[in-house]
Amino acid sequence: MLVNNGLIGLREGLEAALVVSILIAFLVKTDRRSSLPFVWLGVGVAVLLSVGFGALITFTTSTLSFQQQEAFGGGMSILAVAFVTGMIFWMRGAARTIAAELRGKMSRALEVGPVAVAVVAFVSVGREGLETAVFFYSSVQSAGVGIVEPLIGFLVGIAVAVALAWLLYAGAIRFDLGRFFTWTGGLLVFVAAGVLAYGLHDLQEAAILPGLNTLAFDLSTTVPEASWYGALLKGIFNYSQQTTVLQAVAWVAYVAIVLPLFLYRPRDRAPAAL
Repeated sequence: MLVNNGLIGLREGLEAALVVSILIAFLVKTDRRSSLPFVWLGVGVAVLLSVGFGALITFTTSTLSFQQQEAFGGGMSILAVAFVTGMIFWMRGAARTIAAELRGKMSRALEVGPVAVAVVAFVSVGREGLETAVFFYSSVQSAGVGIVEPLIGFLVGIAVAVALAWLLYAGAIRFDLGRFFTWTGGLLVFVAAGVLAYGLHDLQEAAILPGLNTLAFDLSTTVPEASWYGALLKGIFNYSQQTTVLQAVAWVAYVAIVLPLFLYRPRDRAPAAL
């Protein structure tokens, strides 16, 4: 679980931290440091909103019945998978242009006023924060080990992301961000597949989807979740020793479709002759 949530924290945290560093660098280079407090105001509100949203969905589930909890948890897992799938594809396409887009937005916001500057920072970071809150909640629910261990992994990932972003901003290190997002995006495909399978199992337990007792395999005796290797598989891929047919089909289908699409890089075609 530490690895799983550490990856989530690193990936999402680095995206948000890079956005903030791009905005700050733009203001510093254009000698508009007076607008920096409004950037931090927008970032702070976005962080508070994300934390509050995460606390809200956690509190909401504690007041529901078992069947309602399973239905809610299953729905949140599906939503988290949709978020993370869109995020990895969006970042793949936007990695080369995000800096120019953010500088353009900030330039227009500066013309409007301080509130617009704060709004640009809030929107740029808030989207990442809300996605992270939903995906983190679903990951914690699927782990079934409480919140402490996943939270540690998540915070470690966030801390590493902030440190990397600061070093990049300061010019202390250089590395290929495109390759970094490709590797982490590929790993997140497997994490998302596990969250999807767990979410479907929740919906089966809530009697929304059929097939709860139709198992694809039962590895309780050969690869138990209590063993170190079973715990490792569960922590990284959300492995379940008793997996239904629906879960197995969904996991395989998701990876088989999403991973090749994510890794595919079309070659630039030569312009057609006139």
